[in-house]
Amino acid sequence: MKNLKLPLTIDPRRSAQRRLLCEGYFELIGLDRLLAISEKASEHVNVKMNFDVDEQGLIVISGNASTKVSLTCQRCNELYEEKLEVEFCFSPVKNEEGAQHLPSDYDAVELDENGEVNLRDLVEDELILAVPLIPKHKLEDCSADADTTWGKLPEVVEKPNPFDMLKQLK
Repeated sequence: MKNLKLPLTIDPRRSAQRRLLCEGYFELIGLDRLLAISEKASEHVNVKMNFDVDEQGLIVISGNASTKVSLTCQRCNELYEEKLEVEFCFSPVKNEEGAQHLPSDYDAVELDENGEVNLRDLVEDELILAVPLIPKHKLEDCSADADTTWGKLPEVVEKPNPFDMLKQLK
């Protein structure tokens, strides 16, 4: 599939047997959790997914996704555009026990009751993890008056000791 609207769910076993390569997009309208943490967003999330079977016989869903969202800078409280790009590598499992036996290279994704994976939720979870914990501009692009010193600390000016007056009374 090329530049098509991707299906919401897919059977990973059949797709891996066919070595399916999906290139397409999800509309951001359906990604409510991502929209809740961003001010504005582009219309689409571009996604490329590859379904395959590895040497151990495990089903592998790998790929990448990218989109642009507008976030509020925590220094100056103005909106700025952040490009979110993620790469992922999953292997579907039936339950938590199956996830414990996966190699460390793969993240686990649980199959639903129909034996399918929800692709949109999978991509949305990865994009949410890519959002910066404290969103902010690059320092040179930020309009906030950052009263900070980078590099050397300023020289300490010696202040008079307030107890010097007591020495004179003694």
